[in-house]
Amino acid sequence: MKTGAMIVALVLASGSALAQAPELVGRASVIDGDTIEIHGERIRLFGIDAIEAHQTCTLPTGAKWRCGGDAAEALAVHLAQKPTSCAVRGTDRYKRSVAVCRTAEGDVNDWLVRNGWAMAYRAYSTDYVAAEAEASRAGLGIWAAQFEAPWQWRKAQRVSK
Repeated sequence: MKTGAMIVALVLASGSALAQAPELVGRASVIDGDTIEIHGERIRLFGIDAIEAHQTCTLPTGAKWRCGGDAAEALAVHLAQKPTSCAVRGTDRYKRSVAVCRTAEGDVNDWLVRNGWAMAYRAYSTDYVAAEAEASRAGLGIWAAQFEAPWQWRKAQRVSK
């Protein structure tokens, strides 16, 4: 085989290997607003950050709202035992797979952000920034209240301990 043909063959082989990211498929259990589990494997949803389970938001009336719990509940209702497939992009520091997940209705990560249950996690991706802007403009989910970004809330929790 000529050198040029060998290089083309290697490029094609490596391209097809890269296109086949590991995939987790099954019925998902919700751990929190941005973490699910399929077949015992914890999966952190890529590019988004949901309000933490114990985090609250403040409604315009001044009332506190368990928005973190509601974010997880909204995800559970959305997934509702539907087959879910997750294309793994890596592993986080907690050894969870980090993935973009889909159901027959589409991208779950996008659905969470677009419906106001999570924010685009710009530190890792800008994939969901437009969806966040739409949810914010429409006052959906957490955008109907005052809240602290989840990454800021977690940092404040660590400092106060």
